[in-house]
Amino acid sequence: MQVFLEKGYEASSISDLTSRMGIQRPSLYAAFGGKKELFEAALNKFAQMSLSFIENGMRNAPSVKEAARTYFQGIIEGVGGSKPELGCLCVNTMVELAPHDKIYAQFTKDYQTKLTELFRQTIENGIRTGELSNRLNAEAVARALTISAIGLSVTMKTGPDRSYVENATAEILSLLE
Repeated sequence: MQVFLEKGYEASSISDLTSRMGIQRPSLYAAFGGKKELFEAALNKFAQMSLSFIENGMRNAPSVKEAARTYFQGIIEGVGGSKPELGCLCVNTMVELAPHDKIYAQFTKDYQTKLTELFRQTIENGIRTGELSNRLNAEAVARALTISAIGLSVTMKTGPDRSYVENATAEILSLLE
């Protein structure tokens, strides 16, 4: 998974993958069938872990606003020792492969839908508890947060000025006001 995060799918060679995995080529082919199948397994695992991590973070945060702030801050700073300049494997796939491969286009669309649903549920919970205004359109704000998170993830790959992304994130989070 890490090689694909660092180099992307196209630039990751079989040699890069087997070297990092500590296996020989025949073992990779026997276990996965090839580079594409390995990538798909890594992408599926990454998406599953990512969405589970996000869901737990949103569910366990002391407030909806804190959940959203922590999520966006994680994109800026990296999560669990990850480097923000590597981005998110799902978002990287959206940029690198989805424009010319229907399978990856659908996969990344599904990922976006699930992320939006997590935001929507969290926002609706905040409306129910009175933390957020009942005038908020939970679905629209959830879509805006998802699109903003994807854009922020791509932006972080370029090493932007920290104050630039933090100020933009503060504006994004004002949608919850």
